[in-house]
Amino acid sequence: MQVYHNVDKIPHFSGLVLTQGTFDGVHLGHEKVLENVVNEARNTGMESMLLTFFPHPRLVLYPNDNDLRMLSSLDEKIQRVEACGIDHMLILPFTSEVAALSPFDFVQGLLVKKLNVSSVVVGYDHRFGKNREGSFRDLIQYGEIFNFKVKEIPAGEIDHIAISSTRIRKALLSGNLAQANQLLGHPYTISGNVVHGRKLGRTLGFPTANIEVEDAYKLIPATGVYAVKAHLPSGVYGGAMNVGFNPTIPGKGFSIEAHLFGFSEDIYEIAIRFEMIAYLRQEYTFDNLDDLKTQITQDCEDAKKALSSV
Repeated sequence: MQVYHNVDKIPHFSGLVLTQGTFDGVHLGHEKVLENVVNEARNTGMESMLLTFFPHPRLVLYPNDNDLRMLSSLDEKIQRVEACGIDHMLILPFTSEVAALSPFDFVQGLLVKKLNVSSVVVGYDHRFGKNREGSFRDLIQYGEIFNFKVKEIPAGEIDHIAISSTRIRKALLSGNLAQANQLLGHPYTISGNVVHGRKLGRTLGFPTANIEVEDAYKLIPATGVYAVKAHLPSGVYGGAMNVGFNPTIPGKGFSIEAHLFGFSEDIYEIAIRFEMIAYLRQEYTFDNLDDLKTQITQDCEDAKKALSSV
């Protein structure tokens, strides 16, 4: 897949099947749209493209709103889109100028003049242009004016459920990882660099990799213990991850750290990606470190059992 960050760097296409949107999380609904784009492009001998934005439009439109959290970092989104078979991905910088484009100007100036689209595929709830004023009916009208086809994926084709990034965020924040993963169609992921911690886990016999998430807007799921798969340059390892404030250890504060099974390499400053497979338990306060160690032993067993079933 070719990735572009500047529309003027994109080569001329004789025919292009395109979809557009933020596609945060690249969930099952998004995958259905992308599948339709890929299939139509292959059936017509054209190229397929996702047009998306960075940063998220809300960060530009509401700069004082600090509540937005993303299901995927930009790198994670690129990986998921590529896995869907899309040929090209345009990551358009979202600016106040882009936000001010009317639906008509967005279609004429970008989709038609810059990208020469032949077909546009959208989800059933797609909106576009200034203040999200553009509707599917508008897109049909513009297609007739500028001679491109428009296809809408009806809600009934998306597994008969209303999949939304908002619903997935709520599930993750409430500890319902199973529902979130079901709606996503893949395990939720957290990526970051391994940083130095207090190394207390090592003294307990469970050395951990402490993760610093680079994306400040990445959604961190509910506190607790998770069964995870860790993707490293040397391979994929199972593990037990704790997300939380470590109440048993005074002064430790919030951390994301994972004990990897059968792993002993030095991986400080190495990028690591975790697939979150199962939510095991809430975070507890223990009376002493011995009780904590006993629970960690049980957590590891529970994590191994959860991982063995996937």
